[in-house]
Amino acid sequence: MHRASRARAAVLALTLLAACPGPEPERALGDFGPMAEGIYGDALGDPLPYATAEQRATFERGHAVALRRFARRDGLGPAFNVTFCAACHERPVTGGSSGLYRNFFLSGVETADGAFIPGFSAGDAGGVIRLYYYGDDYPARPPVPAETNVVTQRNAIPFFGVGLVAELDGAEIERRADPDDADGDGISGRVNYDRGFVGRFGRKAQTVSIEGFIRGPLFNHLGVTTDPLSEDQRAALPVDSSTPLVRGALLEHGRLLSRFAQAAAPDGPTLDDDGVADPELSTAELFDLVSFAMLLAPPRPEPRTALSQRGAEVFDQLDCDACHTPRVDGPRGPLPLFSDLLVHDMGPALADGIRMKDADGAEFRTQPLWGIAAVGPYLHDGRALTLAEAIAMHGGEAQPHADAFQALSADDAAALEDFLVSLGGRAQATPGLLPPGAPIPAVGAYGGPRRALTPAEEARFLAGRALFDADQGPEDGVGAPRMNGDSCRACHFDPVIGGSGPRGVNVVRHGILNADGRFVAPAVGTILHRETILRGDANRPQAEANIFELRQTPALFGLGLIDEIDEDAILANADPDDTRPPDGISGRVSWTDGGRIGRFGWKAQVPTVDEFTRDAVGAELGMTLPAVAGMTFGVLHDNDDVPDPELSAEDAQLISDYVRLLAPPPRQPASDPDAAARGEEVFAEVGCASCHVPTLPTVGGEDVALFSDLLLHEILPADAVGIEDTSANMRELRTAPLWGIAKTAPYLHDGSADTLEDAIAGHDGEAAAVRDAFDALPTADRAALLLFLGTL
Repeated sequence: MHRASRARAAVLALTLLAACPGPEPERALGDFGPMAEGIYGDALGDPLPYATAEQRATFERGHAVALRRFARRDGLGPAFNVTFCAACHERPVTGGSSGLYRNFFLSGVETADGAFIPGFSAGDAGGVIRLYYYGDDYPARPPVPAETNVVTQRNAIPFFGVGLVAELDGAEIERRADPDDADGDGISGRVNYDRGFVGRFGRKAQTVSIEGFIRGPLFNHLGVTTDPLSEDQRAALPVDSSTPLVRGALLEHGRLLSRFAQAAAPDGPTLDDDGVADPELSTAELFDLVSFAMLLAPPRPEPRTALSQRGAEVFDQLDCDACHTPRVDGPRGPLPLFSDLLVHDMGPALADGIRMKDADGAEFRTQPLWGIAAVGPYLHDGRALTLAEAIAMHGGEAQPHADAFQALSADDAAALEDFLVSLGGRAQATPGLLPPGAPIPAVGAYGGPRRALTPAEEARFLAGRALFDADQGPEDGVGAPRMNGDSCRACHFDPVIGGSGPRGVNVVRHGILNADGRFVAPAVGTILHRETILRGDANRPQAEANIFELRQTPALFGLGLIDEIDEDAILANADPDDTRPPDGISGRVSWTDGGRIGRFGWKAQVPTVDEFTRDAVGAELGMTLPAVAGMTFGVLHDNDDVPDPELSAEDAQLISDYVRLLAPPPRQPASDPDAAARGEEVFAEVGCASCHVPTLPTVGGEDVALFSDLLLHEILPADAVGIEDTSANMRELRTAPLWGIAKTAPYLHDGSADTLEDAIAGHDGEAAAVRDAFDALPTADRAALLLFLGTL
């Protein structure tokens, strides 16, 4: 027995005797026996079928909490990675996993004497490196301490069926442990203990309670504080998680262990000093969120076909079930978990140096396989995009099994993969986030086309949308070696595909302000990428960088219309010397390479939709494109092992055509039309329309109601420093189009404003007089102006 369980030997003794079965009966190859019934959902994301009406109501409330975007006024940050729980648990539905772009970094220090200390990050997040910061103590990308010498990545773990895992007796997990490989089969799974309890959640089985598994990430990744649930709340959870009395152990040991295993959670309240009262998520909301996770059902395994039956036999022949245990006995019957929930040595290739509880740097929990079809990428850091890649990458104890897999015939390998995907989720598997067969939204709706499409245009729209949405992997050339996303949709998904993105996908820009006060771009460029395929690297900035600036993701709705705006109309509004009239507003045209007018990006640094696509593919995804006559954006070559170009010109054109056809955001109804009409008048009276010009004409004469002049203005404070780009200086930004702002919070170029009122207050420089005029308005006119803006 493992050392951490010896203190409970007396309590466990009778239970272990009762729980350990005799020899398993003979069975046919690939026949894993009957499994529990009444536990499956019809689809991933469904609640457990036996949930009560009250629990289903709690499930819906918890789902809403998982989707809630936290704002700064709600307690987000000040240091954080994401703004909502489903950011990392989104694939294929809320509660699942996520693409590479949502990987997070873990860090630590391995000392000279071999000790391991979890790394420190802004706000101390238990080794989690936080990527964003709003405040004065750190730059926008908090620094990673120089002494950090262990860095790795983690991909999100799906929650489907975790409530059933929570119900398991610790003894059911312990009985399979063989830390010294006493049976000589080369498999030496170990239990990882969380304060003496049998761990079961996390990549290293480092956590015993779902409450703890949720409260930790809420703080580490969102900076959102919580208090522990009360004992009464824990007892009322779908899986009773209250702390039992050891005194009752010998009387009700079978039920006790299930409850006892849930007793541990983070000790005490989590706290921060961001100015928002703690706890920032109420215990009632936490109860709903934990209940939602506990009630997520596993998918129903598919009926066996000839192919999947052959795959099950191959699974058996390769002894995959030595770790991926098909049957784990729970109180509702044998669960088709296909995991022993033990940690195993996976060898040096997968080792990441992170130690958690009793698990060392090469040990990882056996990943449950139910629902595996729809929750890629795979392995602890998502390095495998396919199941075949994941199997082949197994090492350590699993090396003989990986070798045997690679020696299989193509037919047997295909059969094995078919068996694995038959364990649930196949029908919902998608290369991105759009569900299979997702329809095109209506003409003019969010995410829909701007006009009726011909059959040929509809086919291109769908093909372009699929490319826009699809996750790319290292073998596709994504990350060279750095990236911000693994798809276009990674940053553009709010409120639908093609939209904007929350703060958790902000781009960080950095630069150098030298001793002469001049801006110098870092050698790696001004983008400080959030992700990398170099798994031991944390994308540190250039040492000399002293300017850090966040960039909020803009929505792409209506970009095709902006592309068609008449150049003369843009030039007509320019007043670089503030002479027409001298009103303090001096908009400048952004001239890009080739003497073209810039229209897109926070600095109007990109001239066309086609160039916008090329720029994003290279700068954000790290993928190369072929040279195209007349285009200056895009990366032509990189130094990875994938042949250039990594994305074809035709695929890039499909993405551009999709974006070009996206409708502008639809106007929203006003709760008080008369007040909204008055707000539009106030908008012009205070001077907002001086820069946020209501309409500009296309070459064909169509008025485009984007509420922007597409010019550069100095709207930052006089002492501000920022990033130079193309012809824009450190303090200049393009007038942001206001169409769509009803659904694209947060606001301003750095996403620092939670509300439209905050955004107006953030204007300075040329906009200072307009801001002051807004502040001086009567209360009714201020409210009317904000109501009008909310209709855009």
